[in-house]
Amino acid sequence: MPDVLDVNDPCLGCAIVRGSTRPVGGVIARAPGLVLHGVAGPSPVPGWVVISSERHVRGWYDLDPDAASELGCFTARVMRAQREVLGAEHAYAFAIGDVLRHFHLHLVPRYPRTPQRLWGRAVFDAPADDHLPAGDLEAAAQALAAALSG
Repeated sequence: MPDVLDVNDPCLGCAIVRGSTRPVGGVIARAPGLVLHGVAGPSPVPGWVVISSERHVRGWYDLDPDAASELGCFTARVMRAQREVLGAEHAYAFAIGDVLRHFHLHLVPRYPRTPQRLWGRAVFDAPADDHLPAGDLEAAAQALAAALSG
């Protein structure tokens, strides 16, 4: 039986936040108590990014007051950039937390060309044939980084 990767031992979220692990797109932006980075895995959607807490906390309910108050404004800013810079027609936010036990919020854009089978939560179950090349994901992350730096 193959070994199963445990993303909590050591914590993947902590590794991304401190820079010892780089997802495709890397760290894109920071806000007080929060880090925006590319999704740590294959993606069928350019511009799929994740906001993670700088501190290791289990869920949204454990964020310190500064990070919690920053989260809404930062999320809205990123989602606006997904629409304005990348051409998304909509953006989803998912805070599920069943696998990785480090607070993270997925921000997934939906484009006019996105097939309906990849809308909403279904994007997490995209087959390998739908995954995009790393270069496409990097380019979208760089465009978001440039938009958010100003």
